Amino acid sequence: MRVVIQRVSEASVSIDKKVKAEIKKGLLILLGIENADSFEDIEWLCRKISQLRIFDDANGVMNLDVKEIDGEVIVVSQFTLHASTKKGNRPSYIYAAKPDVAIPLYEQFVTQFEKEIGKKVQTGEFGAEMEVTLTNDGPVTIIIDSKNRE
Repeated sequence: MRVVIQRVSEASVSIDKKVKAEIKKGLLILLGIENADSFEDIEWLCRKISQLRIFDDANGVMNLDVKEIDGEVIVVSQFTLHASTKKGNRPSYIYAAKPDVAIPLYEQFVTQFEKEIGKKVQTGEFGAEMEVTLTNDGPVTIIIDSKNRE
């Protein structure tokens, strides 16, 4: 699994010009799922992301996680995170999981993340054409790949 985590002061997801999800301060998580992913990847990523100390404390130091600031979260499925650009100019998505594999993992990720932070997580809609808007706070953007645990 590959995620792009953005610390936001606000974010929303719209489908057909209707707002599906909307948050204030918190995290926008773009989630890419590949065929080799499992529940182990989900557990590791959810724990890691929920404990990332990327929010400022009273001294302006990034020392707080999303739970400590009572932040909100949106998770959006994004298969293009597994684009391969090795050959030519048209990205290949051969590594991205097909819906029959990806949808259950996406739903498990959301459920597990809700358990980690103890509150509801908002989502986009798997497979839908979405408009994602955000105000990146910082900016702070972090990329994590569960297959390359650095």
